[in-house]
Amino acid sequence: MAVFFRNSPRVLPGLSLSLGISVLFVTLIVLLPISGLLWQLMQLSFGDYLRIMSSDRVLAALRVTFSAAALATCINGVFGLILAWVLTRYEFRGRGLIDALVDLPFALPTAVAGIALVALYDRSGWIGGILDDLGLQVAYTWWGIMIAMIFTSIPFAVRAIQPAIEELDPDEEAAALTLGASGFQQFTRVILRPLMPSILTGVGLSFVRSLGEFGAVIFIAGNLPYKTEIASLLILIRLDEFDYPAAAAVAGTLLLVSIVLLVVINVAQTRMQRYLRTGA
Repeated sequence: MAVFFRNSPRVLPGLSLSLGISVLFVTLIVLLPISGLLWQLMQLSFGDYLRIMSSDRVLAALRVTFSAAALATCINGVFGLILAWVLTRYEFRGRGLIDALVDLPFALPTAVAGIALVALYDRSGWIGGILDDLGLQVAYTWWGIMIAMIFTSIPFAVRAIQPAIEELDPDEEAAALTLGASGFQQFTRVILRPLMPSILTGVGLSFVRSLGEFGAVIFIAGNLPYKTEIASLLILIRLDEFDYPAAAAVAGTLLLVSIVLLVVINVAQTRMQRYLRTGA
């Protein structure tokens, strides 16, 4: 019996049962809620959809959401790479604590995160008071939205890049220097190049997460229409007004952007990995 389990390539049940369970789970947990949103969206004509999405308030909310998410993603891409590199390549006291703190936004309720950010960046807060003396304001501005998005999405960048760094071969890096490569060439061709699929995944997940962030943002945003109102809050407002078609239109747009982005990321990641393996 021990020999059977050691040589058997399958531990879970056969393909039919495993696939059936997987499809059922995905249908109940993912596809069913999405189908409800799509059903609401189908009640709208194309003209009604354009009218809702072209309104000044919706366009302003989308502009605030996408611009803040884009800049937050760029920052997470850079600092996520640095943080993942430090946690992987260096041994120092307190590394385990920092490694655990990276996952804190995963476990922390977003409302708690929002309250903590307000307490920190408000004019009466520790950092907010210093910035206010310099004539800068973060809380209840676009910059506060961006900081909240960085806080909630940084773990996606770090955890996507960290395993790829662990798989890098230090001997290849040393060989590049031995063969005359400069430090910049070593970083771009030996280190950064194989990390690009993971970096792309990390920043993509960070961007999608930022688009849908709600709890941490609404506390620090100020929620002023046309200025600091995000798309997720606008959806909630339309639901409170019982304007379900308008809420479905905005939510469907965010859903479509997220799905398209995830598909593009998966395709690009697959092609990058194939190119790195075969050179074709």
